[in-house]
Amino acid sequence: MHLRLTIGGHTVDATLNDSATARDFAALLPLTLDLDDFQGTERVADLPRKLSTDGAPESSVPKAGDLAFYAPWGNLALFYRDGHPSPGLVIFGHLTDQDDIARLANADRVRIQPAT
Repeated sequence: MHLRLTIGGHTVDATLNDSATARDFAALLPLTLDLDDFQGTERVADLPRKLSTDGAPESSVPKAGDLAFYAPWGNLALFYRDGHPSPGLVIFGHLTDQDDIARLANADRVRIQPAT
């Protein structure tokens, strides 16, 4: 599935993988979320509910541009820098264009919807 994120008035495209977490996230769309910075690596936001992690690995190593669910806290993570191995992190998508990753670093709000 393809997503459209709106960050600071700019449109950013992303693609979801074929996981239970991605499908569960897609069922929540559209979403508008306020973002906070976490450890100078990712922007995070609370989701309306926890997502399924069926079949997900126990740990993941995020890369810049990844969309992920951090199961222990139940939040969305949008990575603008590569991260460290993290138990409970489920990567379920990625930004399509590497040039858009820098937009995440200062994003305060994001609108996420299915791409049409």
